[in-house]
Amino acid sequence: MGNMVYKRFVKRFIDIIIALSGLLILLPFLLLIVIILMMLNHGKAFFVQERPGKNARVFKLLKFRTMNDKRDKNGNLLPDKDRITPVGRFVRSTSMDELPQLINVLKGDMSLIGPRPLLVKYLPLYNEHQARRHEVRPGITGWTQVNGRNSISWQQKFELDIYYVENLSFWLDAKIFWLTIKKVIVREGITQEGEATTEAFRGNS
Repeated sequence: MGNMVYKRFVKRFIDIIIALSGLLILLPFLLLIVIILMMLNHGKAFFVQERPGKNARVFKLLKFRTMNDKRDKNGNLLPDKDRITPVGRFVRSTSMDELPQLINVLKGDMSLIGPRPLLVKYLPLYNEHQARRHEVRPGITGWTQVNGRNSISWQQKFELDIYYVENLSFWLDAKIFWLTIKKVIVREGITQEGEATTEAFRGNS
């Protein structure tokens, strides 16, 4: 299979088939998660946030809500590690919080595999090399996620993202898919030490 054909046509076809099948098969399970989260989070089951996708086009990313909205006395949100709920920690550690992004895949905002979509506020902070991560659709999982996820530095993450952009192929995607299953089972690289998720990117020094 030629890489160009895979990139332009086959990858998107596979995304649609797997995302649609996954949503149909997991529907009862997803509804159960929604009900539990709504009961624990005052009727809120989803977290929606704008993220940049391919060519830095902004879209609304969907995730299951894993944190509450607790604030300090000045009205500012508490740090992530103080807002993540016990159920949310479990949902995140098993990567179930990412499942609503199958809808993003069907819409064409995302791919099953690609660089993870980061925050919009990071866009002005990237150098030219780092910005290349937006040459492809962002993914639910990716080369960075199976090589450390939140336990590695930002520089390492960007290098892994660009490696994926430059080497995208059916076989690399297949490798990432199976390594993702392994990572989910053993729950590796979910957080950085001392953080609920990962530290913020503050630009290049």
